Amino acid sequence: MIIIDAHHHFWKIERADYTWLSKDMGVLYQDYLPEDLEPLLQKHHISGTVLVQAAPTYEETLFLLSLYERYDWIFGVVGWLDLSSPDFPKQLDSLMMRPGIVGLRPMLQDIEKSDWILQEQVIENLKWMIRYNLPLDLLINKKHIPFILTLMEALPDLLTVIDHMAKPNISGGELSEWKEEMNALSQFPNVWCKVSGLMTQADPSTWKIEDFKPYIHHIVQTFGPSRLLFGSDWPVCLLAGDYESALQIINNNLPDTLSDVEMNGIFSENAKAFYKLEKRRESNEQVRI
Repeated sequence: MIIIDAHHHFWKIERADYTWLSKDMGVLYQDYLPEDLEPLLQKHHISGTVLVQAAPTYEETLFLLSLYERYDWIFGVVGWLDLSSPDFPKQLDSLMMRPGIVGLRPMLQDIEKSDWILQEQVIENLKWMIRYNLPLDLLINKKHIPFILTLMEALPDLLTVIDHMAKPNISGGELSEWKEEMNALSQFPNVWCKVSGLMTQADPSTWKIEDFKPYIHHIVQTFGPSRLLFGSDWPVCLLAGDYESALQIINNNLPDTLSDVEMNGIFSENAKAFYKLEKRRESNEQVRI
């Protein structure tokens, strides 16, 4: 089975734009670069990846794009621009001229105002993403969901993906309220979901593979297999496990009723479709020539 990892990160601490990353974060407080991930991709037969921003700076996005240009297995970059800036349209025009951009992500979980994304300027800038048919990654938890529902009512044509299944509180066993929230989000056909980042929402020392089953089964039931993407969330997943565990959690907990086509969708084809990876890659190669 072809596998595309639709969500992972790289960072270099000396760049100093990862304000959330501190020495007390243990295994994460070190550089993570392509040479660290590549052996894992080869071991687990991962054909390509989508590299996602981890700092709210344009400079980090340019750094990630430089890695895209060097490594063929990086199929695309989800970068960052300030969606609250009146200069966003001009900056987006410039960024889209560079090879590799397949989406943008504001780091909503780190922004104090839960309704930040509903600002008038942000809404206007999101309309530019719609014009470019450029997807939006949403790094959210439960406090953001009412505002994301309002956003999708206002901009139903905005293509979005919920990172990490909106971070359910698996360690606390919370399920019913999260199910209702996912039901509401799934009603918008342009909202997709990444089956990723689940280990770090469970108890890092005691989690078992089966702990994730009710969450994964529900997300398959609500969104359907055609709107789900696999992501490892490496290296963040190292806080509670390893790359192999990220794969096993998803592979072992998907419903047995899924067909081969549906499984291939979750593990590769949906990522290609959502981020238009083959189209972007083809276009990027033409730019390079």
